[in-house]
Amino acid sequence: MTILVAPDSFKGTYSAAEVAAAIAAGVSDGGRSATQLPVADGGEGTFDALCRSLRASPVTVDVVNSWGEPLQATLGLAADGTAVVEVAQASGLSAGRTSPADALLASTYGTGLLIAAAVNLGAKRILVAAGGSATTDGGSGAVEAITENGGLGSARITVLSDVTTKFLDAPRVFGPQKGADPATITLLEERLAQLAGSYPRNPAGVPRTGAAGGLSGGLWAHFGADLVSGADAVLDAAGFDSLITSADAVVVGEGRLDSQTGEGKIISAILERVRNSGRQIPVVAVVGSVSEDLGSYSEHFADILVATDAAAMRAAGRAIAAL
Repeated sequence: MTILVAPDSFKGTYSAAEVAAAIAAGVSDGGRSATQLPVADGGEGTFDALCRSLRASPVTVDVVNSWGEPLQATLGLAADGTAVVEVAQASGLSAGRTSPADALLASTYGTGLLIAAAVNLGAKRILVAAGGSATTDGGSGAVEAITENGGLGSARITVLSDVTTKFLDAPRVFGPQKGADPATITLLEERLAQLAGSYPRNPAGVPRTGAAGGLSGGLWAHFGADLVSGADAVLDAAGFDSLITSADAVVVGEGRLDSQTGEGKIISAILERVRNSGRQIPVVAVVGSVSEDLGSYSEHFADILVATDAAAMRAAGRAIAAL
């Protein structure tokens, strides 16, 4: 019996790789074989998951954070010319920050520098993981940095996110978590509306253009970036569909299982692929907690196990091996 262990991170506590390793150890304790596949959906952990699947090597680049302070960030570069860029590394809330976080001044210029560096290193396909940004600049900073450094040449950008938010909705949806008060949100909305009308293509009504405070929309408008589900991109890169052909069960996981899990997150993407496989494969969820609003969504799982630390995750693996 082979069990495919494919958890997301338990945000802020355990990485996806740590969760997968603990559960797999428990499965092994129970005498079963486990395949570890740490996953993500465009946010935390996406960079590591993609670099692992693509065998991308790390390259350190001098960039700036959201407020123009210098720092070093890392991109991944694979042998096939694919680069992996993580927005949070250069344009995240805590990326090298020593000054107060100002939601209005936060810029994606540093992410643009990372993308430009990938182009200069010969990348032809650039995957941009859009989660964890501090910015709501509509991608104007990134566009400026890319343009100043010679543009994309023949390279193509694909933006990976777990949200379908539209460009003009980004301040309202994401502004509060970036420190924007109601007055600042209004200013950010006005700014994005002005940018949308000035861009080569108007991103206002296009799904996924609001990711990373409109960064995805700016890259779509200026460079024709593809905007895709981060979950599906990670699963494709890892060869998930091939792996489940030999799996007798699949284990998913995240920090909290709730009503939002089914809205473009990695677990919902895995459930869909299992359904489409044509095989009756049980899916077990190992999670840090379960929300009371989960409701009928729980019916998608053969079992839901709560595990808040590595020892409990290992115990969950032993329980799964005994199913």
